[in-house]
Amino acid sequence: MDQNISLKQIFSKLMIEKVPSYANKLYYSLGFLSMTCFAILVATGAVMTAYGPNWWLTDSTGKYLRSVHLWATQGFVLFVLLHLIVVFLTSGYKKPRRLTWVLGALMFGFLLMEAEFGYVLRGDFSSQYRGLQGADFFNGSGLGGFLNEINVRQIFGIHVVVVPLIIVALLFMHYVLIRFRGIAKPYRQDMAAKTKTVKANHNVLFVRGFVLILIILGLAVVFPSPYLKPTTIKEVAQQDPSLISKTLLSEFINTSDTATYSDNLDPYTYNLRNVYVIQPYEKTVVTKHSTDQAAVFANEPAKIKAFQINQAQDYYDGKISKPQNNPVVSMIDAVTTMSQSGLYESYLVNANPSGDQTMYTLRFLADTGVMDDTAQQLGITTDQYGMLHEESSKYPVGAWWLAPLGVLDHTVLAHDDNGDRDGAIILGLAIMLLVLFPFIPILNSIPDKIKAYKIIWR
Repeated sequence: MDQNISLKQIFSKLMIEKVPSYANKLYYSLGFLSMTCFAILVATGAVMTAYGPNWWLTDSTGKYLRSVHLWATQGFVLFVLLHLIVVFLTSGYKKPRRLTWVLGALMFGFLLMEAEFGYVLRGDFSSQYRGLQGADFFNGSGLGGFLNEINVRQIFGIHVVVVPLIIVALLFMHYVLIRFRGIAKPYRQDMAAKTKTVKANHNVLFVRGFVLILIILGLAVVFPSPYLKPTTIKEVAQQDPSLISKTLLSEFINTSDTATYSDNLDPYTYNLRNVYVIQPYEKTVVTKHSTDQAAVFANEPAKIKAFQINQAQDYYDGKISKPQNNPVVSMIDAVTTMSQSGLYESYLVNANPSGDQTMYTLRFLADTGVMDDTAQQLGITTDQYGMLHEESSKYPVGAWWLAPLGVLDHTVLAHDDNGDRDGAIILGLAIMLLVLFPFIPILNSIPDKIKAYKIIWR
């Protein structure tokens, strides 16, 4: 009995007991439903982290949990957004609840970041392509020096540990403020006079949470998380070896997209010739005990080097037959063969001294043009509002919360040479405006003008 009383006491301390009469409506369950989705995300995320990507991509249980995780993400974003809208319409951010709004708005910003990082970690083509696009965004914003979306190890740590801890802290502080201040009552005296204080219906609240869990579990069955196998250098090399050879040559002579990368910040300052051609070629020399063509080329006079490079360009462009005794062609052909076997990509995965296992590979794939071509065919490029939907027509929704960025890309930023930078600035200002909204005169009185509170406070 004592134990039961103790549990009841703990429960009463955690839950709000007395609320305004309208607070038992669905409008005021949105915060609880948000936390329900977050709990599902933590649980499924913990299991997926424990078993690893291969499990959630190949095992039937793993694939199902991946689908549950994705639908819980959809729910979390939706309910937090709706919760903010209800608080906005009822002016629930007025004194002394400004800090409550600030914490909720910050949580929404980190939630959007967490969702995007989750897409990058999914392990399919969409992950690869979104990582490349996200990296461009952060490079444009100037944050690419320490936040690299194509560094899967870094993003994994941020997604699994850093951002969730921030969200937990914000959620805790947000709820503590609500718990001790109670549900916001009407700030207008005429509406407050009509409002009674009643007992909170916790049973209805938990039933709604349970129904939400069932809906998410069901949606994960009907609409499983889409998966399109990731693109590999081996696959491209086997299908189109000449494309690989041309790309290797562009890395060798520093004319590739990575070599000529132009943004507010360029983190791709490594030696492309060494990383993509010389060093992997040296691996083949050791195994085949052949003449080191890299050493031959290095010892040539500058004029001979220029001639051999031009000759290699003509050859790979199909203008001439294969030249004899051209060390550049010998190196490119050897690495192309290495690519077809899969050894080249394996080398690139482990070549980065910083431990970044994906940057060299994804940048090379981007330089081939295959990534953009495939994304265009799937309808997921930026100019197709691609970040808003999935590459599978069977999945009904995607990252719909990125619609404002899609609109910006097609309007304000349509002809902006610094679109990544300016988009980051606009997004940053928008989040700041959301966070500081309660403190901005005139703007913070908008709900009073539209009088939507009458619908919610009935």
